[in-house]
Amino acid sequence: MNFYIKKLIEAGENQQLDFKFEINDSRKIARTLVAFSNTDGGTILIGVKDNGRIAGIRSDEEYYMLEAAAQMYCNPPVNFSAKQWEIDNKIILEVTVPKSSTIPHFAKSEDNKWLAYIRKNDENILANSVLIKLWRRSKRKYGTFLTYREYEKWLLNYLNGNKTITASQFCKLTGLSRHRVEIILVNLIIMGAIEMDFFESGFIYRLTQPQP
Repeated sequence: MNFYIKKLIEAGENQQLDFKFEINDSRKIARTLVAFSNTDGGTILIGVKDNGRIAGIRSDEEYYMLEAAAQMYCNPPVNFSAKQWEIDNKIILEVTVPKSSTIPHFAKSEDNKWLAYIRKNDENILANSVLIKLWRRSKRKYGTFLTYREYEKWLLNYLNGNKTITASQFCKLTGLSRHRVEIILVNLIIMGAIEMDFFESGFIYRLTQPQP
């Protein structure tokens, strides 16, 4: 079984794998729990440094801080399972976080704000308000009625020639309010006309790419 954990470590941090040297702040680990829950699920190896070196957990207190993070600093609480592994006389905690069916989940920040995160490659990225609106809209029991008006046409024509746009660019080029821009973006994403991609530097929107 040690082979299983060592293979995980060799793969390095990625979309569904994160290393934590230790848990010394429930708020910080809550961000990773939320990011995995809101995206594809994932595994956290506690007691492993960023470079893959096995350090081992320092005490059982780390598990209780993890439990506190999931229950007190995640809203709604995040489900997880945990298993201990002994490798080279050191204890590693494997934490498995499934993709949630009740997104969005929010993590409580140091200044007591509730923020949503998503996972992109090996980074936890702060979700923007468009994505949060999209998550909440998808929970509706009724559909979205789209009125194809001036600015919807403008956006699709713009993307046909310029490939991508940000919400800030959309606001600046049209003079629309941020709220109006976000509603248009959400509507067109739901209708399948455009798609969103996200990076550490921010969120972009483009015409939906045809499937190969």
